[in-house]
Amino acid sequence: MVAEIVLVHGIGQENKDQVELETAMVSALAAGLAAAGHPPLTTTARLAYYADLFSRPGGQGSETATGTPEQEALYERLLLDLLRQAAERGPEPADRRQAERALRQADGERAGAQGPRALIRPLLNAITRVSTFSRHGFSLAERYVRMPLWQVTQYFTDERIRTTVRARVAGLIGADTRVVIAHSLGTVVAYEALHQLGRPLPLLITLGSPLGLRTVIYERLRPQPAQVPPGLARWVNILDPDDLIAARPDLDRLFPGAADVVEPHALVDNGAEPHAAGAYLRQAGTGRPVGQVLRPV
Repeated sequence: MVAEIVLVHGIGQENKDQVELETAMVSALAAGLAAAGHPPLTTTARLAYYADLFSRPGGQGSETATGTPEQEALYERLLLDLLRQAAERGPEPADRRQAERALRQADGERAGAQGPRALIRPLLNAITRVSTFSRHGFSLAERYVRMPLWQVTQYFTDERIRTTVRARVAGLIGADTRVVIAHSLGTVVAYEALHQLGRPLPLLITLGSPLGLRTVIYERLRPQPAQVPPGLARWVNILDPDDLIAARPDLDRLFPGAADVVEPHALVDNGAEPHAAGAYLRQAGTGRPVGQVLRPV
């Protein structure tokens, strides 16, 4: 069933079923529309759900992610990239200093490490001490990092998962679809699905997007070289500066053909949960362009 608004969730949603997550995200979007001064949502909004496709890293009780050598190497690179983000723009000076120390230590240990698996635990420990995650306590901090990054790893290394996830998103996008709103890993899926479909779309909104993570995600996008999806009329990228999953905000510099499509990025403050989908959707900065497309003046 196609929809006028298609929502694409991100990482870390494995504990919610489709109905629960769709209800929460549509409700948050309605709040964003209200915050922007638009009338209540009356159009069809559907969620492209795929959290059920992912397996847990290393099986029950495992301390670290275990998989193929390719998966472990990519997982390590994702952890390193998250630490680099924290070193560059962590929310507190102590976060930046700690991340820099962890990166120097990783460089020193890499020479004697027996494969990427040996570095995963110390890198994970370092990331969970960053205040963005540590405020939740150690066990919850691991949940915010370990499983979500493993899902990113699986998406890029398991062709069955990648194809199935993309098909679920593409299956909701039709001629009547006017807005696609994607969060986190969902921005990667939406980007690839729109390329696959090649149909006109008035508006794409990306929230907390890692699309600009060079070498880890950007260069793994399909198709290559990366470029604006065909038929896309408007692209709005929104991020919280404390959202360490989100990469560089100026996506227009990374995607050829973006000059007339990608708007200047919008910065928002999501409070204590900078990467939370609901917090992004409730922002007036999200509701405003949606309302403009649904109810043009």
